[in-house]
Amino acid sequence: MKKLVLFFAAAAIMCACSSEPKFLAYRGLSMGLTTQQFIDSLIARGFAVDSAHSDSGHTAVMKNPELTYITIVAFDNDTLKAVQDNYTATYNDSTRQLWQELRDNFEKELGTWPNCPTLGEDHKIAKFETDGGFVTITLKNTYTPTLQVLYEQK
Repeated sequence: MKKLVLFFAAAAIMCACSSEPKFLAYRGLSMGLTTQQFIDSLIARGFAVDSAHSDSGHTAVMKNPELTYITIVAFDNDTLKAVQDNYTATYNDSTRQLWQELRDNFEKELGTWPNCPTLGEDHKIAKFETDGGFVTITLKNTYTPTLQVLYEQK
């Protein structure tokens, strides 16, 4: 009986120790990387740090002239907290279409349906939950259309 109890206790300990934390992926990059590794990886992909808009202790604003979005990386020391893409658009129909495309792509990529607490014509939110965190797509079409994709760690 003692051997059986010890076997189950050892099995439980092995399962608990072998489970690694799952990290959210941002465009193929693990958010489990250190802040410097993550920023260096973005720089290798053609981004540049916008030092005029960055706060060296908490955020880094990354720009790539070939893309229609600006990426903001929020961190605490060497730990990534969140990554946000802010899309630039000039009219409301383009942001509505892009929101739908992003939502459909995340649905396929993550294999899950989003929670949509707001789903109006000009204000939409789709929140996906994964093992490593949350992906939130927010559309606000007011005087200036805004579209954001936020990746947050759990």
